[in-house]
Amino acid sequence: MRIGLITADPDHQLLADTTDLLTPRHEVVALDPGGHGAGAPDPVPPGELADVYLLKARTPRALALARSLERAGAPVVNSAAATARCQDRTAMAGLALSAGLPFARTRTLRSCAALAAERLRRPVVVKSRHSRRHDLVARVDDAAQLRALSADWADEPVVVQDFVPNDGWDHKLWVIAGRVFAALRRSELAAGGRGPALPLAADALPPGWLEPVLRVGPVFSLDVYGVDLIDAGEGAPLIVDINAFPGIRGQAGAPGELAALALRVAERGRGRRPRPYPAGAEILGESRPK
Repeated sequence: MRIGLITADPDHQLLADTTDLLTPRHEVVALDPGGHGAGAPDPVPPGELADVYLLKARTPRALALARSLERAGAPVVNSAAATARCQDRTAMAGLALSAGLPFARTRTLRSCAALAAERLRRPVVVKSRHSRRHDLVARVDDAAQLRALSADWADEPVVVQDFVPNDGWDHKLWVIAGRVFAALRRSELAAGGRGPALPLAADALPPGWLEPVLRVGPVFSLDVYGVDLIDAGEGAPLIVDINAFPGIRGQAGAPGELAALALRVAERGRGRRPRPYPAGAEILGESRPK
C-alpha cells in the first residue's frame, strides 16, 4: 500500500509514529502543500497516486491539494470538504446546532470593530471566524477590553459566544475511527496559561459525554477529529470547538488506530489503476512484499 501524508511536518509525533508502524511493509509518501496562500497545487506528473492520503495540514493550499487528489480518484482522510467545515467557525456552529449537538451558541460579525461598536452586556468569548494558527481567541469582560482587542484585530471577521462560567479546564477528546482518547488541559482563557495536557481515561468522563462526541463524526463526515468540551454546570457538556485531524500527542494506541484506518481506506480503493504522484512527493518508507 501507498499512504500519503499531506503535511508540512511529517516528523510530527503522531505522523512519525504512524509511519513507523506502516513501514517497511508499506510505502509512506509526504506531500508538503507549501505556504498559506490559496493558489492551486502543482499539477500531477507521471507516476502513481497513493492509495489514501491523510490530510493533516489545514491551510488553503493543503485543502486545494486535497481537492485535486480527490478529483483524481484518491480517497482523503478527512475529506477536503469536511476539513473546510471545521475551519469556518460559523459553518461549524450552524451544523452542530442544527444537528442537536450541545454546541456553544454562536453569532457572527463582519469584524471585531463592528463588535466594538455594540454595547457589551455580559462577558463573551471572541474568536476569529476562520480557524488557523495564532488566530484570535479571547475572553472579553467589559467595553475597555473590547476596545483594546479591536485595536489589534479591527478588520478580523469574528464569532461571539457568551462566556459560560466553568472550572477553567477543557476536556479534550480525540476520536480516530470511533475510538476515543481523552485528556484534561487548562483552558486558553484561564489565567496562568494552558500548561501540559493531563491524562484522562475515556471511561472517567461524566455520564453522557461520549455520545455527543461520537455523533460529531457522522454529523461532520470526519474520521479523525478533536472535540473540546467544558462542564457548563451540573455535569452538562458544552462543545466549544471541533478540529479536523488534531495532533493527538502522547496518546497510547493513537498511531496504531490511525495506521489501521489508513490501511482500511486504502484497501477499499485497491482496484484503481495506478495514477500519478503529485509533484514534490517525498518517500518516507520503502514498500516490501507482504
